[in-house]
Amino acid sequence: MKTDDLIDLLSTGVTPVDRSAVTRRFLMAVPLGALGSVILMLIVYGLRHDLGSVAMAGVFWAKIAYPLCIAIGTLVAVMRLGRPGVRAGHAWIAIVLPFIIVWLAGAYVLQGAAPADRLSIVLGQSWRTCPFNILLLSVPTFPAVLWAARGLAPTRLRLAGFTAGLLASAIATVAYCLHCPEMSPAFWSVWYAIGMMLPAIIGAWLGPRLLRW
Repeated sequence: MKTDDLIDLLSTGVTPVDRSAVTRRFLMAVPLGALGSVILMLIVYGLRHDLGSVAMAGVFWAKIAYPLCIAIGTLVAVMRLGRPGVRAGHAWIAIVLPFIIVWLAGAYVLQGAAPADRLSIVLGQSWRTCPFNILLLSVPTFPAVLWAARGLAPTRLRLAGFTAGLLASAIATVAYCLHCPEMSPAFWSVWYAIGMMLPAIIGAWLGPRLLRW
């Protein structure tokens, strides 16, 4: 067989790559998972009784912005990692920066507090349950995000699993903010961070098993 004939044979039936396929999968998975997390939060925990008044405070929206920014960064990262050989790139900046900002804000709050009050500020009212509440609310979003990532072609499976888990937990944390009474960045910087990391670690463990193609 001549080279030209072989090329013609291999090129027969080739269709253009759908460049929007990745976006469509996540546009389907993320809203459904987020809706599931919100519904689960309403069923298990319920909205804050003072949500209407507390929503007037800027610190409440700062609390929402913290996991929301992480969710946006991890969404970009996991979509990039879903492509063979592609790195997360600058998406890591968008993921790490909110953690740093909240840690600095928490340190600032503690610095201005009396030494005897600092531990209680960090512990808040719900430190024992907060990380596990976030883990529970990640349950609807986690499989949705893994489904979206599994349909792609990731090659860094553990890292893709980690970012998928972090995306799920960040979305769950946004939902949890509608219930959580804690209003101090000193609390968020520790217990929200732990809560978001738990599904991320689980995702890193499951990534090589569930995202293999």
